[in-house]
Amino acid sequence: MRRRDIALAVLVAVVWGTNFVAIRAGLDSVPPLLFLAVRFVVVCVPAVLLVRRPALPWRDLALIGLFTSLGQFALLYLALHLGMPPGLSSLVLQAQVLLTVVIAAGWLRERPRTAQRIGVALGGAGLVTIAAGRGLSAPLLPLVVLVLAAVSWAVGNVLTRRAGALTGPGAGLGVTVWSGLVVPLPALALSFLVEGPGAIGAALTHVQWSAVLSTAYTAYLSSLVGYGIWNTLLSRHPVAAVTPFAMLVPVFGMAAAAVAFGERPHLLELVGGVLLLAGVGVAVLRRPRRSPRSGQVAVDVDPAPRPAREPAHLVQLTRPVGPSR
Repeated sequence: MRRRDIALAVLVAVVWGTNFVAIRAGLDSVPPLLFLAVRFVVVCVPAVLLVRRPALPWRDLALIGLFTSLGQFALLYLALHLGMPPGLSSLVLQAQVLLTVVIAAGWLRERPRTAQRIGVALGGAGLVTIAAGRGLSAPLLPLVVLVLAAVSWAVGNVLTRRAGALTGPGAGLGVTVWSGLVVPLPALALSFLVEGPGAIGAALTHVQWSAVLSTAYTAYLSSLVGYGIWNTLLSRHPVAAVTPFAMLVPVFGMAAAAVAFGERPHLLELVGGVLLLAGVGVAVLRRPRRSPRSGQVAVDVDPAPRPAREPAHLVQLTRPVGPSR
């Protein structure tokens, strides 16, 4: 990769990592489900008029949006609202990569490689360690809700993989925008039922700048600009060259949370985080193989998939499990 493209990949990791801090700041004045509805209105309008719709049936787009966008982000916002630290959230959410391996193996009958099995085991040990660390200092409910967000994201990854949605230039951004159309109305309905008209009215009539800036950051920078750059890089370079930069997201997320909120994870949480990231690295990264005849190095590369959603969709899995985002 050229230096310019490397810089762009790092920039995306910075934007996606600090996105968790931006979300947390917005939740100080806006209820989580209402905040989610507003964010996806901003993401989809007017982008839906500018981005080509993917060549997928509406049913597939709706299912992808249901799990990848509505389920994932509703649970993520709820976990942050319940007190899950944003830096640690940026780390734990990476469990979606390993969960995708497990779900794809059971659902799509895609047999995981040995390295992916080892990665799942490492990541599972990391999650257990993080849970042990959280149990020493805080309730486990926010962590459980966040893991459910990762599960929802992983299901969305497999649905995207099954639909063959991540093909063609800019397809990932198209899936992001068009599948996101299913979010605003259900999120708003849930907000009325769970948060109540009073909380919605108070948030909309006393709009704070933190909420406005947070919405702009998460919708434009994280979703549209971030995925626009990421898709461009994936169109220029092999997945194996771009994907590792996604592992920088928790690094920047935890650093931003430390600066913004003074977040200091427990030692066990840090140890668990290292195990989790190690599991993701083992599952995603592939060693080059040397050709016995020519002596040249041959690298197995998947067809260049695009991320279907944010923070989220940070990592594409390599065959035989296949791209998840």
